[in-house]
Amino acid sequence: MKSWYLLYCKPREELRAQQNLALQQVESYLPMIKESKTIKSITKIVETPLFPNYLFIHFDPTEFSVSKIHSTRGASRIIGCKEVMTPIDDRLINEIKRRVNAHIPKQEKGIQKGDKVKFIEGPFIDLQAIFEERNAEKRCYVLFNIMGQQKRILVDETSIKKLTEESGSK
Repeated sequence: MKSWYLLYCKPREELRAQQNLALQQVESYLPMIKESKTIKSITKIVETPLFPNYLFIHFDPTEFSVSKIHSTRGASRIIGCKEVMTPIDDRLINEIKRRVNAHIPKQEKGIQKGDKVKFIEGPFIDLQAIFEERNAEKRCYVLFNIMGQQKRILVDETSIKKLTEESGSK
């Protein structure tokens, strides 16, 4: 009887294993979620596996060879495959599918006008300022207190980071 099993894949090879299993007519499920990732001040929504390195497979071990699955490109081994294989309840798979479909990624807003920022590199490292606006070429203006006066300076956006509530008091 067909049941769901958990397949451990080689690092970042879940999609390859899923494609190769599909060529062998083995049903699989790779839960993917959308996440907000910020790299060098650019925020993108990317799809990533909910369980990195794991893939759910649906097959009957009495009809399809377990060794064929183990030798599939991208696959490593079936979890719980010792003497007796451990199936996963269909209800758990259905609940994971339901929750993945309902998942809404949190959007990072990035640095906004008026946010407190901290210099993480350069001559002003560890000093705080107030973000004012972005400029071309990945540069931005910040307001900086120097000798009791607020000065507007142009800096590399990569040299600052937004202060969170916890880090602002440190």
